[in-house]
Amino acid sequence: MATAGTAPRRSRREPMSRVDTAWLRMERPTNPMMITGVLMLAERMPVARLRKVIQRRFVDAYPRFRCKPVDAPAGASWQDDEHFDLDWHVRLSALPARGNTAGSEKRALEKFVSQLASSPLDKSRPLWQFHLVEHYQGGSALVVRIHHCYADGIALIQVLLSLTDTSADAHKARPLAKTWLKDDGAGVARRVGAIERYTRLGGKMLGKGMEMVQDPSLAAMLAKEGGEIARELLVALALPDDPPSMLRGRLGVSKRVAWAPPLDLDEVKAVGRACGCTVNDVLMAAAAGALRDYMLERGDDVAGMTLRATVPVNLRPLEHARKLGNHFGLVFLDLPVGEANPVRRLERVAECMNQLKNSRQAIVAFGLLAALGMAPQALQEVALELFSRKATAVATNVPGPQQPLYLAGIPIRELMFWVPQTGSIGLGISILSYDNCVHFGLIADAKLIPDPDAVIRRFGPEFDKLLYLALMSDWERPFDSVDAEAVMDGA
Repeated sequence: MATAGTAPRRSRREPMSRVDTAWLRMERPTNPMMITGVLMLAERMPVARLRKVIQRRFVDAYPRFRCKPVDAPAGASWQDDEHFDLDWHVRLSALPARGNTAGSEKRALEKFVSQLASSPLDKSRPLWQFHLVEHYQGGSALVVRIHHCYADGIALIQVLLSLTDTSADAHKARPLAKTWLKDDGAGVARRVGAIERYTRLGGKMLGKGMEMVQDPSLAAMLAKEGGEIARELLVALALPDDPPSMLRGRLGVSKRVAWAPPLDLDEVKAVGRACGCTVNDVLMAAAAGALRDYMLERGDDVAGMTLRATVPVNLRPLEHARKLGNHFGLVFLDLPVGEANPVRRLERVAECMNQLKNSRQAIVAFGLLAALGMAPQALQEVALELFSRKATAVATNVPGPQQPLYLAGIPIRELMFWVPQTGSIGLGISILSYDNCVHFGLIADAKLIPDPDAVIRRFGPEFDKLLYLALMSDWERPFDSVDAEAVMDGA
């Protein structure tokens, strides 16, 4: 029986977009297609107050969240849940007693989030849930799970931020503006344009059974069809598989998550200015350093090794930032874990990022995802495996608002989220800036990285190396690996 305010509605259906369908069908026991987030609140949040906010600003503002995805041979669609029950979607939870220190509570919350990130959502209902941990470090914690088929990470972050206010005073509260967003992805979409054409190209490629590189006739067809876009497609498919490492292997059904103490965003910007690169370059170089150090400790041979991470690129105009649906492409970013010198590691990440900014890789990936949404299941499996072998991790970096936010009048201390991994990829790196801090999180298959804390605790020290070298150097003098390591050993 529906709860108050959730009376049964007449069921209606709406076709699902091709790209959303692709993400719905990517669900695997080893990789649930959920975007998982955590909000740490400075004060206790009553569940009744939270439900009021979710009803008004989430369910009523975005009617799609009353719908459940229904897949069928003729295509997937959105169907109203006639028995929608808000109480089922907004749940009160508790952590097991693990002492009263901040560290023990954090470990308990990480374990709780790990269990949720490993557990698929109930397909008989709309695929989302909010789990309120009422008592956490003197306040509360809110864990959010939403299936990727509803929207991409960029859109869902904006949806979640639309639940917040810029003031604790209900009379002065006003919705958060979108002034912190940058017009990066929209520019990509406008420069490339004609998404339908790339979908057709992706469909032709899939129709040939993913044999583009080996099939001269298909390569000739694309060369005739597409100029730059065809060349990008050929380059993407011709990428070799990522090298074997301890970060790749047979996946299990359990995930592990962890997050690091936040960094000062002003310090990250200072390193970026000193070396002439972006905040994103600095953070991804620090992540590569943390993975390198962890792999070395575990006995992996990383000499000369470069791994790849798939990085989402927003393709929607900023005025549509809060619209649902998936409107992003993917690019392959090099993570030079075999480079010992932190400065050279940063330079290599920055160089790769600059090359990607001038490529059409993101829009190619969008077209392929749309084509996958039309393809038979068996062909989807082949395509997903082929592309997931080309990367070891998924990496996201979302610039959040640089001001304090409030949820139902309660200050939000920290934010973190993780996007799902696809196919045989078992590692996810998430970076989110908020209120002049940078939050770094990791999600990994428990068989590959059973101790993600051992990775994320290296993130801060790796950044400190770059910060120290930035302060001690004019960044014009070349470093060799011995110089850099010697400087840090003596720091």
